[in-house]
Amino acid sequence: MSLENKLSGWTGPSSDTEKDKQDRTERMIRQAIDAHEPFNNCSLKVYAKGSYANNTNVRSDSDVDIAVVCTDVLYWEESEQGVKTPSEPYTGVWTPAKLRTELLSAMKAKFPDQVDDTGSTAIQINSNSARVDADVVPCFSFRYYMKSGSRDGTKIFKNNGSSIVNYPAQQLENGIAKNNRTGYVYKKCARLLKRVENVMASDGSFRELPSFFIECLAYNCPDTIFSHSTWTERLRAMLFRIWEQLQGDEPDSERWLEVNECFYLFHSNQEWSREDGREFAKAAWNYFGYK
Repeated sequence: MSLENKLSGWTGPSSDTEKDKQDRTERMIRQAIDAHEPFNNCSLKVYAKGSYANNTNVRSDSDVDIAVVCTDVLYWEESEQGVKTPSEPYTGVWTPAKLRTELLSAMKAKFPDQVDDTGSTAIQINSNSARVDADVVPCFSFRYYMKSGSRDGTKIFKNNGSSIVNYPAQQLENGIAKNNRTGYVYKKCARLLKRVENVMASDGSFRELPSFFIECLAYNCPDTIFSHSTWTERLRAMLFRIWEQLQGDEPDSERWLEVNECFYLFHSNQEWSREDGREFAKAAWNYFGYK
């Protein structure tokens, strides 16, 4: 098989069978939440997020991420003091601990002996022959106030007392926009880059890296890179761009962003670094024998 044919085969999404399992998993989680009586008095928004929702997932990264957002509570931050108009604090029952406890009960009732709550963030539902692994994430509505307006996301509270903010709607919107601008090539290239990482990690050619990080590397490549006529040329252009642009330390301007464009891709709290990106690109370049 030629390299072009191999790479072309790596651009597709999960198989129809895998997609059916993913859809069934999401549907059963929704059923578990609907059947849990304590949630009758709680406003919840349930939706898929991550690579499954964004159609950038590949076979070996086929788990489903489901956000369960309590919209009764709005957490917020402001870019500087005084930007937000003061409001009364929430005094209801839906604390982070209660939301997690009730969500865990709902999952255990639907998936007996298949629930793992040892992680710091998500409640994991283990797969079986009809379902894929799932991460069910309890979270709350979140709004970030700025001088020029605000942006909405979700706030997730971890078991260790820390919290994180996500912007899944912005990730979805930006990924769709870039895919449309590039003639539906961007998401295929994101899946291609993920499969390259999977293959190199599985045969020991390079260390494993997070799927979302790989997607962000593809996202930060300019739209013109996806206009090349072959997958071999597109992959070559992506790898060279990543390697070239991630040389040296983080610059003061024109910094790379996550797909949501709300956070910088590289900072001290990230689990990956510029070095990870450029070393991945170099390893892949050599793996495929590019000159």
